[in-house]
Amino acid sequence: MSNSPQRVETSIIVPCLNERGTIHLLLDALYAQTYPLAAMEVIIADGGSSDGTPEAIREWQQEHPDLAVTVVNNPARVIPAALNAAIQASRGEIIVRLDAHSQPTHDYVARSVAAVIEERGQNVGGVWDIQPSSDHWIARSIAAAAGHPIGVGDARYRYSDQPGFVDTVPFGAFKRELLDQVGLFDETLLTNEDYEFNTRVRQAGGKIWFDPQIRSVYYARANLAALARQYWRYGYWKVQMLRRYPHTIRWRQALPPLFVAGMLLLALLSPFIRPALIALISMACIYLLILLLAGAQVALRRKSIAMWPGVPLAIACMHFAWGTGFLWGLISPPKPK
Repeated sequence: MSNSPQRVETSIIVPCLNERGTIHLLLDALYAQTYPLAAMEVIIADGGSSDGTPEAIREWQQEHPDLAVTVVNNPARVIPAALNAAIQASRGEIIVRLDAHSQPTHDYVARSVAAVIEERGQNVGGVWDIQPSSDHWIARSIAAAAGHPIGVGDARYRYSDQPGFVDTVPFGAFKRELLDQVGLFDETLLTNEDYEFNTRVRQAGGKIWFDPQIRSVYYARANLAALARQYWRYGYWKVQMLRRYPHTIRWRQALPPLFVAGMLLLALLSPFIRPALIALISMACIYLLILLLAGAQVALRRKSIAMWPGVPLAIACMHFAWGTGFLWGLISPPKPK
């Protein structure tokens, strides 16, 4: 095998569960990569899909026999276990992690492999190009909010165009030998597995490199209920990770639970203490003003009046869901299996 970045054997690992409607989008995007198909393999870890996803993958394989695609079982049905199962079934020198509902740009694999070979970082990744799941105004607002700094803080992979070292990246690409240093993904975390993995990389002396030219499309949740469930889960499982790595807390992660806790405390005190009521109203008004200004900015830039109320609703949903999930995680940790 040549050591040229254009020919290094590369394994694409993909966790999957009930993605029949969209799995072909990922496979089509991988088939269209500038990276040589002969140097790629795709390992999909399926968590027991009941919607015909494995059959859809087999149909796609029959039409595209020149790209190696393998499906392995993930009986645990959680993402970190899927990633580990796919890694163990893979053989590539470089591992590129993707999701079943993602769409990497045509040069995603080539740029990822080049960055790894050039040792810009031990794990490298890029930008999520966040797109709405439908054309409904709230879906478009959620996609805009999920890439707005007020919504996601300093998570650069959601909006930045400046390369550099970061604390984490979505998905990521790394040499297989890195696993010998830091181990596989932590299967006790149902989310935040990427962040926890990158924490171990950094603790081992490695660096996480962000390259905005490495891009993939990510489809945001379609409605506020789904968004709230997603961010509540993020907040809850972030606490479980922080129990092990308390020094990794970032201001973007601390502000929502502090804000929610502060609002709850003031709401409880306000019937009895007048300054608490004044503080509650003041905080609520300032927060609402900030959200409305953010919504107006997005609405003007995208020429969509519906985003003026939509973006504030989505950002508030993200903040309160994350904050309450985080607070619940503090008082109700998951029971050991």
